[in-house]
Amino acid sequence: MKITLITVGKIKEKYFIGAINEYAKRLTKYCTLNMIEVPDEKAPEMLSEKEMEQIKDKEGQRILSKIKETQYVITLEIKGKQLTSEGLSEKMAALGLEGNSDVVFVIGGSLGLSNLVLNRSNFALSFSEMTFPHQLMKVVLLEQVYRGFRILKNEPYHK
Repeated sequence: MKITLITVGKIKEKYFIGAINEYAKRLTKYCTLNMIEVPDEKAPEMLSEKEMEQIKDKEGQRILSKIKETQYVITLEIKGKQLTSEGLSEKMAALGLEGNSDVVFVIGGSLGLSNLVLNRSNFALSFSEMTFPHQLMKVVLLEQVYRGFRILKNEPYHK
């Protein structure tokens, strides 16, 4: 399986980078992992709705430019479907069986994802109704994908 992770913004914190690199290394046993960071738009504190949409659309166009027509896209959204770790593992297994072995996960920037990206999404996934920093969400997503592969292979790790 090929997994691509597209995120908005660059990760600067060493502790996040260390965790991301650790899970990326662990995942090499199970899949081909490609991580793409697209630049975020600078956003002042006070924005109108229209300005927010414009910023999300610019980021969204950058995201969409990295997605191929044949890829299965999973967007991380607060209003998406919540799955257990086993549920995510089953989802990944089902995608492979359905011929969708090139999967893209998308994590938006601080303002979220544009409608352009949401409309391209094949599946909306939620980890919580809470909002998380995208840097932390990248670590959590990689850990859960790793856990999912371990579950699929009946390997120890998942508790």
